[in-house]
Amino acid sequence: MSDKKVVFVAFSIEDERQRDFLKGQSLHPRAPFEFVDMSVKEPYDSDWKQHVRTRIKRSHGVIVLVSKNSLSSSGQKWEIACAKEESRPIRGIWAYQGDRTQIDGVPTYAWSDVNISSFIDSI
Repeated sequence: MSDKKVVFVAFSIEDERQRDFLKGQSLHPRAPFEFVDMSVKEPYDSDWKQHVRTRIKRSHGVIVLVSKNSLSSSGQKWEIACAKEESRPIRGIWAYQGDRTQIDGVPTYAWSDVNISSFIDSI
């Protein structure tokens, strides 16, 4: 496995548990991928957008956890727009097996080791 990649995880706060699962999955000794999670764990004050932009700039790429909650998450929408402005590679991963929500401009794949590791390996 190559060096760890720095990945920003954009998610709706309602999907925080799925973000935790993604992070936990990467820590498993047999996981085919590993990354440094730069997602926002605590809400920032009024300067949160600048903090997030800094984290996205430091990241090799962005994983977007996509669910029906994404459609109403203004913070996640802003994070995706910021990642595009900063020219960071983006991959959507469906947060739930039965939810195939689409976000314009975010190529989204099923949650699997192959889909996550191939993205991380490509950045």
